[in-house]
Amino acid sequence: MHDERRRIEERVQRAHDQRIKPAIHAATVPFEVEAWQAPGEPVSFEEAAAARYTPFAMNTPWGPPWGTTWFRMRGQVPAEWAGRRVEAVIDLGFVGDWPGNQAEALVHLPDGRPLKAVNPLNQYVPVANPATGGEQIDYLVEAASNPDILKDNFSRVTPMGDKLTAGSAPLYTFQRADLAILDEEVFHLDLDLQVLRELMVHLPEHEPRRHEILHALDRAMDALDLDDVAGSAAAVREVLAPVLAKPAHASAHTISGVGHAHIDSAWLWPIRETKRKTSRTFSNVTALADEYDDFIFACSQAQQYEWVRDNYPHVWARIQDSVKKGQWAPVGGMWVEADGNLPGGEAIARQLVHGKRFFIEHFGIETKGVWLPDSFGYTAAYPQLAKLAGNDWFLTQKISWNQTNKFPHHTFWWEGIDGTRIFTHFPPVDTYNARFSGEEMDRAVRNYAEKGGGQRSLAPFGWGDGGGGPTREIMERARRLANLEGSPKVVVEHPDDFFAKAREEYPDAPVWVGELYLELHRATYTSQARTKQGNRRSEHKLREAELWATTAALHAPGYSYPYEKLDRLWKTVLLHQFHDILPGSSIAWVHREAEAEYARVAEELEALTAEAVAALGAGGTRVFNTSPFDRAGVVRTSAGSLAFVRVPANGSAPLADAEPDRPVKAEGRVLDNGLVRVEVAEDGTLSSVYDLRAGREVLGDKGNLLRLHTDLPNYWDAWDIDKHYNNRYTDLLEPTSVELVSDDPLLGAIRVTRSFGKGSTITQTITLRADSPRVDFETDIDWHEAEKILKAAFPVDVRAAHSSAEIQFGHVQRPTHTNTSWEAARFEVSGHRWVHVGEPGYGVAVLNDSTYGHDVSRTVREDGGTTTTVRLSLVRAPRIPDPEADQGRHRFTYALLPGASIEDTVAEGYSLNLPLRVADAAGAPGPVVSVDGENVTVEAVKLADDTSGDVVVRLYESGGGRARGVLRTGFPLAGAQVTDLLERPLEDAPVEDGAVAVSLRPFQVLTLRLRRG
Repeated sequence: MHDERRRIEERVQRAHDQRIKPAIHAATVPFEVEAWQAPGEPVSFEEAAAARYTPFAMNTPWGPPWGTTWFRMRGQVPAEWAGRRVEAVIDLGFVGDWPGNQAEALVHLPDGRPLKAVNPLNQYVPVANPATGGEQIDYLVEAASNPDILKDNFSRVTPMGDKLTAGSAPLYTFQRADLAILDEEVFHLDLDLQVLRELMVHLPEHEPRRHEILHALDRAMDALDLDDVAGSAAAVREVLAPVLAKPAHASAHTISGVGHAHIDSAWLWPIRETKRKTSRTFSNVTALADEYDDFIFACSQAQQYEWVRDNYPHVWARIQDSVKKGQWAPVGGMWVEADGNLPGGEAIARQLVHGKRFFIEHFGIETKGVWLPDSFGYTAAYPQLAKLAGNDWFLTQKISWNQTNKFPHHTFWWEGIDGTRIFTHFPPVDTYNARFSGEEMDRAVRNYAEKGGGQRSLAPFGWGDGGGGPTREIMERARRLANLEGSPKVVVEHPDDFFAKAREEYPDAPVWVGELYLELHRATYTSQARTKQGNRRSEHKLREAELWATTAALHAPGYSYPYEKLDRLWKTVLLHQFHDILPGSSIAWVHREAEAEYARVAEELEALTAEAVAALGAGGTRVFNTSPFDRAGVVRTSAGSLAFVRVPANGSAPLADAEPDRPVKAEGRVLDNGLVRVEVAEDGTLSSVYDLRAGREVLGDKGNLLRLHTDLPNYWDAWDIDKHYNNRYTDLLEPTSVELVSDDPLLGAIRVTRSFGKGSTITQTITLRADSPRVDFETDIDWHEAEKILKAAFPVDVRAAHSSAEIQFGHVQRPTHTNTSWEAARFEVSGHRWVHVGEPGYGVAVLNDSTYGHDVSRTVREDGGTTTTVRLSLVRAPRIPDPEADQGRHRFTYALLPGASIEDTVAEGYSLNLPLRVADAAGAPGPVVSVDGENVTVEAVKLADDTSGDVVVRLYESGGGRARGVLRTGFPLAGAQVTDLLERPLEDAPVEDGAVAVSLRPFQVLTLRLRRG
């Protein structure tokens, strides 16, 4: 037989594109259209409905960047269309085919009810099926003219990412607003052809099935009347029916499809636009559920549900109805799909608490899995936290983006730092925006790593990132692929059902231990430093407010615990942990608003803490320690003088004169407190840090070396730092001044000032305090660089086989060598408050109060010794998508801690991030709780969310070993329970002599609910 594949494939393609697809809508009549441009920010439907509209013609430009134009569309269904399926077709002038980052619109009925949204891949609105003829149609259409930030594929700097810089020229040209007949026979023919053609081209050339489909398509084209597509569509479908009816092989892979619409809570649009995106997508989804009874849609992010509940009650009611029918599946159990690395441990716990509780309260559904397809790597703390929140499974997808190493599993058990395992799936279709294309189905089967062990995978289907969701075309593809020879079998089902089946068929799936590190997007640990600093400080201020509010609620008559305020503030912080806000990968508008929100949160939390402390009584000055460790330190009084104090963990002490054991001697460029001696070189670096206790030099080279690197990644500026950044740099070794600025016995300080680059300046105050080996670097940067990254290096004279970096409720160890490609790929990693390196008997830590990115490397010196270098990533200067990212002022502190064990490092990490508070207060009570026992660390103290008055304490083992301790309370204790993260009882905790004995495995998190006597 002659090879005629090319002729037939090209014939089918042209007939489909030029004849069949245009015939889907058989007849059209235009709407009469009027327009009103809303001034400024979006307005309510009521305001829009009362506005004055003017006539608007097709092919007219409309829509300034970030603007809202309301269109009134009126029309009448022709009488001769009676009995046909009629719909409105609206083309706002869409660009490309991605629905999330351009013009979008929500169609309302005259009474204000949202009907459905339109976007480039979903342009229709149902009118009547069947029509009676003569129906009067009246719509109010809210159209958003959001700029296409992606139009140059992240290759050009654009001012469009903020309404303050975007200009006012119209972005779009309105193309079409029609009433139209949907020819259902042609519509189905279109899908028949697409599914068969795509299946065919992805089958191997030697497969008979490929050639069978090819010749069936050729015969089908013979049956097509090019002058009467509608009249011949049924005959064409009849030719194709036999090849569509052939069942899949018995051993065919099964793909569990679940409808999905990934809606970034902010990214290339601000939060206010996401609120509207949810209404558009959810309107479309509920409309699709009405049309397809086999449709199931999985939707995460309780925050987005709350926005719809508060702003779009009609859409909310439709969601509730779909949930009751079993077609809408709340999933994920988190407030938002948060970044997977950067939120603190308590913050991830609250993500799960607030998310799961929302779905329980509003739908009576307890979600069973964590749904995080798009975060940029995942902390090894997740398995334990997910399980403690009542979850059975974990889903992700982003690891398929790895730059170097292919992740070896798709279905596996993921083991966290404490030993907890959770059943995990990573869809081999390699997208969370599947549409059941032939290419996707082929890729899913080829990729699937568990062949021979399991035989099913999951595919989230629907357009996403900026919303859009599943379409009727995708559902039709799913139906055709349910049982089709040559293709995997597709079944649309709830993700809980998929995970139950996958676990049953593959209970002995392989185990992956430790973090799920994404070998890409490593710069998200550093970009938009002020956003990250706002998050870190908000987390610690929330801890502080909860602790002292609990103290006041227990001991101050008349004080009322601020449940509602703390709940609201937590939710604000949780929202901004979304995986394109906290990582620093959003447009300028998003980060401008985030900084303002963090400032507001800080102000409100300061007021709550001050109110709680004041409720404890006035008439004296006390120092309050929110850290879970006893502290001795230096504070500045209200009069501006320095004082040395000793304060118990989670408690307070009067501000009284105390003498340190080791005062500071400061002279010239030397600081010495009898514990360490710090020498600053003429170039402003540290020439020596000598540990007087151990009798050894800490440094192996210049300490606190500031290095400015060129930083132009291959693709995504805000997201990536590529390995070649390390090849070109400038060391900042020419200070404008180095001067002693404090020689107080309690605090010695040397200030180093530098100017560099394009007008940037950096001022660092190097501080040593009495009785502390910690050396602080209080940093003030005025940053004006572009496409640069600034790092601070501490080369220490230890031979460290690994580094230890704090993560949520513990730490991870990473090799310092690069023996394999897996280790080499970790050239930039994340950590929280500290990084520790050491050799047997001696360790050094580098602490910080607001940064996350760092790298650790190792070299051997000429003398045979080993230098292990820890470098903190301080600030970047990406230009896409925010051209002004990180420009301006930054203030933060990092520190060097010589001679530090892990236990020392944990304590100092808390101390640096939780400054001692000096306040007017009389004799305050003792700590709410205190713990005897090494490495039993208190992470949170609060009142129970159910307003019962019970005290909730979250503890964890912080050293990486087993720990025993006794928890005592500062109030009469009537009983105790171990609970899950949602404060639901798991078992009683025995109380003996008014105390609770605790025993923890390495890194175990334990939540205790304490009943007051």
